[in-house]
Amino acid sequence: MAQGPEVGCRVVARFADGRVVKGTIQDFAPGRALFHIQPSEPGAAPMKVPVGALKALFFVKDYEGDPKRKDRVDFDEASGQGRRLIVHFTDGEAIAGITSAFAPDKPGFFMTPADPNTNNERIFVLRSAVRRVEWIVGTPSAATEPR
Repeated sequence: MAQGPEVGCRVVARFADGRVVKGTIQDFAPGRALFHIQPSEPGAAPMKVPVGALKALFFVKDYEGDPKRKDRVDFDEASGQGRRLIVHFTDGEAIAGITSAFAPDKPGFFMTPADPNTNNERIFVLRSAVRRVEWIVGTPSAATEPR
């Protein structure tokens, strides 16, 4: 899987302090300390974003999504290669997914959500915003609820 997303991808940047910015990325790369987002609001100027200020960067199908929808935290319909995991964020959110790019010495990693019906196509998770990573082994539905 390629590690560098295409310029102009739709993203939702969720910051560790709770702020949310929707827009397109200009120059994001996992190893860089800064990148720029062009906010989706008409006339908004590009924003400089320090990667370390993020909780996660969500690469989305569209900006609206369904705010009432709860993504599944199981692997019954998951597809893709890599290690299955549930990321438990410090703010209480848990996301199930698959990663092939986890490295304990890196500040973040990409994952693909396990729920095929989510609005998120891919997520770059900042380790500083993670309480714990739960590795899932065994049957596909081994994790039906966050622990």
